[in-house]
Amino acid sequence: MSTRTFDFDTVAIGAGPANLSLAALYEGACGTRLPVFERNAGPAWHEGLMLPGARLQTSWVKDLVSLVDPRHELSFLNYIVTSGRVYAFLNAQFDAIPRLEYARYLGWAAGHLDVRYGTAVDRVAYDDGFALYGGGRLLGRARHVVFGLGTRPHVPACFAGRPLPGVILAEQLMSRLPGLTGRADPAVVVGGGQTGAECVLALLRAGFTDVQWLGRRHWFAPLDDSPPANDFYRPSYLSFFSGLPETTRRRFVSEQATTSDGVSMSSLQEIYRAEYEERLQSGARPLSLLPGRDVVAVAGRGGAITMRCRLSTGGQEFREARYVVLAAGREAAPLPLDGELAEMVELDETGEPVVEQHYSLLWKHGDQHRIFVQNRARFTHGINDPNLSLLSVRAACIVNALFEREAYRIRDEHTFTHWPDPHVPR
Repeated sequence: MSTRTFDFDTVAIGAGPANLSLAALYEGACGTRLPVFERNAGPAWHEGLMLPGARLQTSWVKDLVSLVDPRHELSFLNYIVTSGRVYAFLNAQFDAIPRLEYARYLGWAAGHLDVRYGTAVDRVAYDDGFALYGGGRLLGRARHVVFGLGTRPHVPACFAGRPLPGVILAEQLMSRLPGLTGRADPAVVVGGGQTGAECVLALLRAGFTDVQWLGRRHWFAPLDDSPPANDFYRPSYLSFFSGLPETTRRRFVSEQATTSDGVSMSSLQEIYRAEYEERLQSGARPLSLLPGRDVVAVAGRGGAITMRCRLSTGGQEFREARYVVLAAGREAAPLPLDGELAEMVELDETGEPVVEQHYSLLWKHGDQHRIFVQNRARFTHGINDPNLSLLSVRAACIVNALFEREAYRIRDEHTFTHWPDPHVPR
């Protein structure tokens, strides 16, 4: 039995929605605050993506706490009431709330929790428990650690490491837009999802008259927000999915992609209407939709960016633009495990850590010291994992595992979709 003294029982690293939800429910379960270490100096959630008109694709009821503890003080409803804006909010009749409103809600909730801003954890080592380091100094020791590091922009391989001035990450567009000149020159948006759509709209509103929107799919697929699609975002489906063979899970995640990364219908309508009205007024054609194109090579020449695109129908074509906005999705940020600790973690056939039922990693000392991860279990827990829909459910599962009791009961009993039994003999 270890006699080591720990500064913390559990520490959360990263103050995004996932760990804010965890911290809120943790305190509600035991009355003790969960320290959350965050490298940013203050509240920040996708700051560069707060483009005008940007909306969440998830209901505000699916906030940090309400699906498992609707009476919790850090609900979105309590936030909007105590801010004095509830009547204005209701009268605005949002189909989906502004992304900026959600970011402010997160900042408000963080103010009620033990979030330690300006504390970057860049290395976690194993020493009969976890030793957390930042900037070369020991920040503390903990029995258990929860990583909620979020995501970073995915940069296609052909753009990676290429210092091309006209290439702009989607999250940089808002800050760089005022300084962009030559708005009659071609501007290309790479990425056929919601962020790509928002970048297209931002360029059109800024007066760009030759916007080209490239996507790999053979169409710009709308978000499937239908009732059957939302069955994938329920605890009952999570239980079913986790019992499937790995090959089946990966196939299902691929088939369900448009329930998570499709484009909101309102955004598609706004894009089509903007193009139609501009053509009606001036005869100009400010927008070209270019699906079925995968950018595989890029070169810069004389202030222009040339891209070679592989076509979904076979063959290739070339596109040239002054500006290229990359909205090609996001990928999980790397876990800051030191080499010795990383070698103790079990990996799957793709080289990713194996995530167990309660979002803990399978590793050598997992029976005593647990490593939990948030937003990294898409292929073990389903398409819902990186989504905000089951945010509080995932946090409640982790809290229950930490305390080894049902601190929160997760109920999903009124179901009438009956998934096939994966254990029926073939």
